[in-house]
Amino acid sequence: MAEKTMKVTVVRYRPEQDDKPWEQTFEVPYIKETSVLEALFYIKDHFEPSLSFRWSCRMAVCGSCGMMVNGVPHLACKTFLRDYEGSKNGITIAPLDNFPVERDLVVDISDLIEKIERIKPYIIPSAKDKNMPLTKAYRQTPQQMEAYRQFAQCINCGCCYAACPQYKINKDFIGPAALTLLYRYNIDNRDGGQAQRMPFLNAEEGVWSCTFVGYCSEVCPKHVDPSSAIQLGKKMSATDYVIRMFKPE
Repeated sequence: MAEKTMKVTVVRYRPEQDDKPWEQTFEVPYIKETSVLEALFYIKDHFEPSLSFRWSCRMAVCGSCGMMVNGVPHLACKTFLRDYEGSKNGITIAPLDNFPVERDLVVDISDLIEKIERIKPYIIPSAKDKNMPLTKAYRQTPQQMEAYRQFAQCINCGCCYAACPQYKINKDFIGPAALTLLYRYNIDNRDGGQAQRMPFLNAEEGVWSCTFVGYCSEVCPKHVDPSSAIQLGKKMSATDYVIRMFKPE
């Protein structure tokens, strides 16, 4: 049996019938282990079957349930009602900022996915490895893996884009997640695709658009630290500029 209840306000919006978003408040019972995602399940099961939200794994792995909780981007499955017990008005759940709303808490992250695809987030064989037999494995030391391991933890949840003030005002900005993955593959010793990615890194909408607010790293549920990857990307970009200035070929 639930020991307590909390006011949970959900921002609702159906573009095909609503002129603007509106709020609906529910009294939700909870225990210590109740997550925001479970609170939404309770609302959908007991109060409002039409409520729409996205979820999948419930384990902070898939990145599907990103949403705003009291104005801060979170994964709903990794955020708990107990953390808001001191809030007089309970919690307010809204769709991720900076993305178009499809319905209620579901947003369209097509722009995020397109930008991640654009920077080629996969191992591109170098010329010497292009015809390497499938039976042969790449060799990588623990130190070489450690160089990019943290930046490889991104789950494409979109929380960093919802927190990014630059992406809010400039949708051309490639953004934290994509730039982090770009840097991650560029420093992977198995990869030979750096030359294909550098134009995206160096572009006006690349790393140099970042104003280093750092909020993306603060809200990242997997502690990827995209702001660090972007600053390291600026160093890589500056080095590339100097090399091309003296060796244009």
